[in-house]
Formats: sequence, C-alpha cells, structure tokens
Amino acid sequence: MNSASFSNPRALALAAFLLWLVPRASRAEDSIRYKYEHYKEAGGRIAVETQGAYIEKDFGTGTHFKIEGILDAIAGATPNGQPAPAGSNQVPLANLHERRKAWGAELSHQLRRVSLAVGLANSRESDYVSNGWSLNTVTDFNQKNTTLLAGFAGTDDDIRVFFQTPRAKKRTNDAIIGVTQLLNPQTSVRFNLTWGRQRGYISDPYKLVQKNIEVFPGVSLPLTFAENRPDHREKWIALVVVNRAFPGARAALEATYRFYRDTFGTNAHTVDLAWFQRLGEKAILRPAFRFYDQTAARFYHYNLDRTAVLPRAGPPRPNGPFYSSDYRLSAMQTFTSGMKIIWDATAAWQLDAAFERYDMRGTDGVTPQSAYCTANIVTVGAKFSW
Repeated sequence: MNSASFSNPRALALAAFLLWLVPRASRAEDSIRYKYEHYKEAGGRIAVETQGAYIEKDFGTGTHFKIEGILDAIAGATPNGQPAPAGSNQVPLANLHERRKAWGAELSHQLRRVSLAVGLANSRESDYVSNGWSLNTVTDFNQKNTTLLAGFAGTDDDIRVFFQTPRAKKRTNDAIIGVTQLLNPQTSVRFNLTWGRQRGYISDPYKLVQKNIEVFPGVSLPLTFAENRPDHREKWIALVVVNRAFPGARAALEATYRFYRDTFGTNAHTVDLAWFQRLGEKAILRPAFRFYDQTAARFYHYNLDRTAVLPRAGPPRPNGPFYSSDYRLSAMQTFTSGMKIIWDATAAWQLDAAFERYDMRGTDGVTPQSAYCTANIVTVGAKFSW
C-alpha cells in the first residue's frame, strides 16, 4: 500500500499550483520564499512534511515570472475501506509511505488593460504522474474598480494501477470566470464560478469494499474487492469573497462562502473567516476559522452487506454498478481553526508562522468516527524581497 490511499495532498498539490498561477493585477517586488509545513494526524495516522521554495522575478515593467518547487514526505496509516470487525468500532488501517516532487511555473505579461498568464505544473510520485497547464486573464474596467477573471486549466495524469496494464489515464479540464468589484475604499466583493470535468480512472486503486459472499451453500465469507467509481465527474463551484478594511482598528476581515456540487451526488458548503490585525508597524496577527460540510456520494456505502450491490473483481467497469467505502466520500463535516503571525523583520525579510487544528467528523450516523481524523498543522516560512 502506498500513497494513493492518501489522495487529499495529491489532489490539492496541482490545484494549489494552478491557483497560485492566477495572475495578479500588479507586481511590487522580486522575492524568494521558503515554507515548511508539518501535518500530523492523531493516533498514528497520516503525517506529511512539506518543503517549498518560491521565486518571483520581474522583467521590465510588464513581464513577470514565478516558479515553485515542492517536496513532500508522506507516511502513516489510513482506512483501507473495510468495515470495523464485529464487536469493534475501529476500522482497519493500512500503512503507506511515499515521496512526492512537484513544481509549477508561470509567465505573465501586462498589456494595456489585460494581464495574461500562462502556467505549467508537474507532480510525481512512484505510482502517479500529473502534468498541468493553465491560461488566465485579468481585465480591468471602470477606472480599475472592476476586474474580470477568465481562465482555463487542465491536467493529464498517468496512474499505475497494480491490477491492470498499461497505466491508467485521467484527464481534467477546468474553466473559471469571476468578477471583483471595489464597492468603496474599504470594501471589495469577488464572485467566481468554476466548472470542471474529470474523465478516465477516478477510482482509488488502494481502497477496498467488503461484502459477505456465499461461496458454498450455507457458507459465506467476507471478501474484498476494489472500489468502482464512475469514469467521469463534473463539478460546479460558486465562490463569494468579501474583504472589508477597518482603518480605525488597523484591521481587515476576509469572509468567504463556497458552494460545491458534482455528478457523484455530493453537495458541499464552506465558510471561511479570517481577521487580519496589525500589531505595531511590523507584525500582523491572523486568526482564522473554516467550516466545511458535505453530503455523501450516491454510491458510498460503509458496509455493502446492507445493500443489494454485488461487487466484482477486476478492472473498473464504466457501466457500473458503482460502489466505494472511502470515508472521504461519506457525509461529513470538518472544522479548522488556527492562528498565523506575519512579521516584517526588516525592509527585505518577512517571517511567518502558523498553527492550525483540523477536526473531521462523520455525519451519516453509520460510519464509525474511527474512520475520521484530527490533525495539527504547523507552518513556518521566510521571504526575502529586493
């Protein structure tokens, strides 16, 4: 078992690159940054150490280049999809370990009213190679009080699946359109709409389902099978962000709401609040809280014994039936709270440190809480500008 069981960082890695590649309206400085993050789940579950280096460089007044590199080390245990044994609430765990290398780069150019950016990204693991691209534009109107974002992105992934050859393929395409409006000198509102599509191998090859199967008359055994998800998924995301400055308090508030819906049958809501409080002339303190709630995918089943689904061995079957016992597809909520401090040590050096607490809870009343995790996240970083 290796890191395909722990797909959250993998799924986020390239998405983070593509988000980072969205062009900004203005460039202020050349810089180099380093960031270290340690994510650790309780109870011997997953631990991830991430190191990242980021470089931004201006070429003249209208052209900007940025590049980043990421190294991840992942190890620990994660639920494999089997239900807890009779008389126990502890779901079986499988150990994994993996290292990931990833990079992303973008070249942007500011035209008269339009900023155009082209990006590339790559992420590699022993069983997973993902290549990504992005094309984004930001156009200003109304004396720069209104900006319009339009962008496209895609990935082309090769996945090594142990029970089939050659490597499985997965392709994604995403499109985004958004508008940011300055309401007054203290308030701005941003609204984005995103559409995305995945095609190809979407299942997790290391997640199992279990069902008691009659092998002889009157004799049944708990047999395991690979999960089977549809070979395509579409998603829709609506995002609203409100930024409000409070000059008298030397502070600012960022409030975000995100609605997500996909063809797996999952609906999700995210509320994110962050308060930026200036302390003196050199420091900013940022407490933050995030709440996330999702419904289950329509083919999620904690235990197939309670269903009429008959799983079959072999490679994925695009015509179904579809089934998964991956707890990440269940109905659940997550709560993230944390504190970050940013310190301008000198005119050139900026330091930051953050601590976050992540708590995941199942809400279907069936999946044991042992399937879900709690984690501590520590992040430190340094930035040198010139």
